[in-house]
Amino acid sequence: MKIITENPINIPSYPLEFQQIITAKNHNFVGREFVFAAINNFLNQYDRGYFTIIGDPGIGKSAILAHYVSQNPGVVYYNVEITGKNRVEEFLTTICTQLIEIAQNQDSKTCVERSRNNLTTNFPDFTTESSGFLSLLLQQISDKLYPEQRIIITIDGCDRIDINNQPRGSNIFYLPRYLREKVYFILTRRPFLTDKSGLLVENPAESFDLSAYSEQNRADIQEYIKSYLNESCHSVDASAATLRERQRRTRRVGSISEEKNPGDVSLNMTQGFDDETNFMYVKEILTAINEDIYPQNLQLYYQNHLEKMNLATRKQQPMALQVLNILVQEQPISIEAIAEILDEDEYEIKVILDKWREFLHLESIAAEIYYSVYHASFRDWLRQHIEPKF
Repeated sequence: MKIITENPINIPSYPLEFQQIITAKNHNFVGREFVFAAINNFLNQYDRGYFTIIGDPGIGKSAILAHYVSQNPGVVYYNVEITGKNRVEEFLTTICTQLIEIAQNQDSKTCVERSRNNLTTNFPDFTTESSGFLSLLLQQISDKLYPEQRIIITIDGCDRIDINNQPRGSNIFYLPRYLREKVYFILTRRPFLTDKSGLLVENPAESFDLSAYSEQNRADIQEYIKSYLNESCHSVDASAATLRERQRRTRRVGSISEEKNPGDVSLNMTQGFDDETNFMYVKEILTAINEDIYPQNLQLYYQNHLEKMNLATRKQQPMALQVLNILVQEQPISIEAIAEILDEDEYEIKVILDKWREFLHLESIAAEIYYSVYHASFRDWLRQHIEPKF
């Protein structure tokens, strides 16, 4: 990966909890060069702006951002996934604290004294009320940057931001509508409805949808598996039969070729995931390859999905549960087909599906949109857990 600048800004150390996330997500990291190339192209094409990486749950967005930060000194990092970090007050306090330190380190003693006098007034109370203080900091830092420098703020997990305590119509985390030159934000989030982005900006903005790069995602999965096997001590113990049994238990589509040498563990295991693009799924299956239970982390992950779906459609129950039951049995499927099965209004069905957008794939077939659960493993888990409710 090419470093974004030869003269990065001097940023303070990340908070310990962020450092731990970055370290964990970087473990056994491979590939994703097509994403980093797109980021660099955006930075080189525009003098400011918002770049958003969009992807299904588990496709590797957090790892991409963590690796990018680790390889590019001078990038500010914030992770919404950590408990308590999804509120605007916490974000602005954390980010503005780092930006003040950056501003104080930028120039001479005179500049430091001026920064202390101007930037710390009413901090942190004023910081959390709007984007005004954040914009002021970014402006003063931008004015002091060298020609080849940029200030880049990365925010991982924008889909988890709690906007309940913000005024209606305000940007998520009060992110600035207008950016100064050399100021960039790189965001990650799950799929969302365009009118529900929570972000209104008057700057260059680009979205990068990972689902449009299936071939590259699959290739990176293969590299990840090979890297995992080379590093892990249980590669000798794992076998083609073990993986086949694991896939059977999780009802995963696809199996290892019977014609290949079962002793060639690396070849057999990578073939077992030929069409896979979800890093979370592959990681957990490989980790639990010799266990007799469904990977616990996956179960917790999917349980969290289901709870979020139920919470989003709590006003539409029990129709929402009926829709979900159809989705896990018959997919892809159109709104018209679901409405016909349930004898309900199509609009009511669309309201429910819109609220589940981050967990669904949308496909255009004969000028009609068809819906499906984002991953076969999650669909099968749902089938096991919701069928008894009907």
